[in-house]
Amino acid sequence: MLVAEHFVVAERQGQTAARNILGQRERFDAVPFFWTEQYDFGLAYVGHAERWDKIEVDGSLDQRDCMISYWRAGRKLAVAVVHRDLEGLRAEVEFERAMSATNAGAQVG
Repeated sequence: MLVAEHFVVAERQGQTAARNILGQRERFDAVPFFWTEQYDFGLAYVGHAERWDKIEVDGSLDQRDCMISYWRAGRKLAVAVVHRDLEGLRAEVEFERAMSATNAGAQVG
């Protein structure tokens, strides 16, 4: 089990727990993420990649303006963004849609 230590993730886990207490039998499967702002440096990470076979860097690490995508077997697993918050949010939506499609396919079968 992946543990993403960010207060928003903890809030979402609590919301899922409350719905389960009310009998909704809901699985917690939110896309993991975190972000941090340290002085003039902003970093966000969305998804989960323990291992990868390909990394794509869009932008410049030296200029502190980039998106780094982590891939394995042709599937994007995670992205890290430096000062590209909107791209990080778009990646989160992309991962959520992929997860929903996977879960819907599992329920049909």
